[in-house]
Amino acid sequence: MDHTDAGSAALQKMGNGCAAMLVYSHHQGFPDLSTEFAARGCSIFRNGNAEVRAETDAALPALLRQHEALFPRKPNKEVQAYDGDPAVFLRMALSCLADADHGDTAAAFGQTEKAMPELRPQERLAALDHYVSKFGETDERSSLRRELYLSCRSAEAHSGFSVCGSPVGSGKTTAVMAHLLEQACKRNARRIFVVLPYTSIIRQSVDIYRKALVLPGETPEDVVAELHSRADFEDIETRYLTALWRAPIVVTTAVAFFETLSSHNPAALRRLHELPGSLIFVDEAHSALPLRLLPLAWHWMNVLSDEWSCYWVLASGSLVRYWELQPLSGLSMPRPEIAELVRPDLQRELSRYESNRITFRWREKPIGRKELAEWVQEALGPRLLILNTVQSAAVIAADIAAEFGQTHVEHLSTALTPEDRGNTIDRIRRRLADPDDADWTLVATSCVEAGVDFSFRTGFREISSLLSLLQAAGRVNRHGRNTEAVMWSFSLQDDSMLPKNPALDVSAAVLRSYFQKRLPITPELSTRSMQDELVRDDSCMSAICDFAELEAAQQFRTLAQKFRVIDQKTVLAVPDDSMASAIAEGRASWQELQRHAVSVRKEKIVLWHLREIADGIYQWTLGYDSFLGYMHGVLLTE
Repeated sequence: MDHTDAGSAALQKMGNGCAAMLVYSHHQGFPDLSTEFAARGCSIFRNGNAEVRAETDAALPALLRQHEALFPRKPNKEVQAYDGDPAVFLRMALSCLADADHGDTAAAFGQTEKAMPELRPQERLAALDHYVSKFGETDERSSLRRELYLSCRSAEAHSGFSVCGSPVGSGKTTAVMAHLLEQACKRNARRIFVVLPYTSIIRQSVDIYRKALVLPGETPEDVVAELHSRADFEDIETRYLTALWRAPIVVTTAVAFFETLSSHNPAALRRLHELPGSLIFVDEAHSALPLRLLPLAWHWMNVLSDEWSCYWVLASGSLVRYWELQPLSGLSMPRPEIAELVRPDLQRELSRYESNRITFRWREKPIGRKELAEWVQEALGPRLLILNTVQSAAVIAADIAAEFGQTHVEHLSTALTPEDRGNTIDRIRRRLADPDDADWTLVATSCVEAGVDFSFRTGFREISSLLSLLQAAGRVNRHGRNTEAVMWSFSLQDDSMLPKNPALDVSAAVLRSYFQKRLPITPELSTRSMQDELVRDDSCMSAICDFAELEAAQQFRTLAQKFRVIDQKTVLAVPDDSMASAIAEGRASWQELQRHAVSVRKEKIVLWHLREIADGIYQWTLGYDSFLGYMHGVLLTE
């Protein structure tokens, strides 16, 4: 018997169409609701096979008698209309149902979740104060960091939103957390989310929070959850590997967080009901989402604030108030009351310090692969080189290693597993701390542009966007100790081994025009750059309107397919043989999967010989090493 069809049929007979839709969707996910109503008629929320429906209808009276003998029906409370946003409400309801269903099934298979520690915000705030007090440097930068911490900690916030606009290296990681813990005491919050733009920077933030916030007797991994990617599995054998938001403090990526809000899939949505009553810190908010996704995400954020008691802090060194952008004025963007966490006088001091730190330069003529390696090598080190694609970074890193030796280069991108990225970041920190170790280059992707406490002598950035350039510059002369520190922008000559990222064409053209006009590259240009990108790119405004229409029509499935923070669909691949065997045999945990897997574009499954070892999880079969990651095997096949 199709239990989904039987449940939906019974609920519809009782006149509860909303509950019937939830039951209908609890395995297959939400449909496109407007399309479903138009096409299905009387078979709405029923099995698509007429014979199955007939079998269900014939058996339904007997099934209901058996059901009510086991579970006597209780009187329903009076049905009430929901006056809030219906699409978010339905996603929240399916979250409760799917998590109960999956959780009971997991328990039946012996896959039980540990009890979650409590938030205990007052105690964790005291622990954080103690942690911060241990850093007693007396230079100007350290003094400004202490001022920012106190400003954020004591800031009043009575609405659902605050902003923290402070430059890179000013200590937002701990300052905003102090504010959130203070607010958690006042708001009786359930948990705290930290949403970061890149997987590479999660490890640093998690390490800080585990050192600063874990109380005696607690297990750090239970208190601060580290979620690198969306690991969502519907199959009954792999549900236990789904990454859930079951910790008092959850550190995750913008991809995993916002694609959960947009999802129609029960495996992803089952964690959504953990969000109400939470505090959410969106770090480097300007780069959390592509511009085309921001208006709908802003709508969800306001709904979650107004209807589900969420509190948001948006922080960035290049803060853009996108809800105030003139090209978006016709979209009725919500304009909530927004508190400022940074005092105006401190904001001026931070801006003054930042303006003296770095010089921006532009190389007009495109540069070739060999010339790029030589040009970078000639600059004062240590050097940072950021490329626009994972493959370009791997190719140039391999070129520098071959030409100048392995000790002259480090490589960091999502081609590495989170475990190897963490080890690479630790090694980079040790090298940067050694004044005698200067003649080397870190070749990376945009994953190093935010939240990583690196400070290089010279920087090079393949042209992309103004916001990316400003963030990349935050990794050069970060502490202001060098005079005449330079951040170069350049473009690459056409090369089949150095693929371009077409998603960056418009933003790169805008930035190129600023260089050609000799405009000063400053954070004050951030809002203008986003407005200029909107004006140049008609397809962006079209996509924004399309998303709004899909959400209003509750076209859940289509919206989930289109709302992609990263355009390419990806799968998880495990390079380690023993880890792959553990997953295939059902012996792994979701935490191990998060640490030891890479995300690979779905379209490459056949070309790169990925082997499926469990539903939706693959083994990486080409070469892998801790220097180039999975690109080691890819480059061998090129």
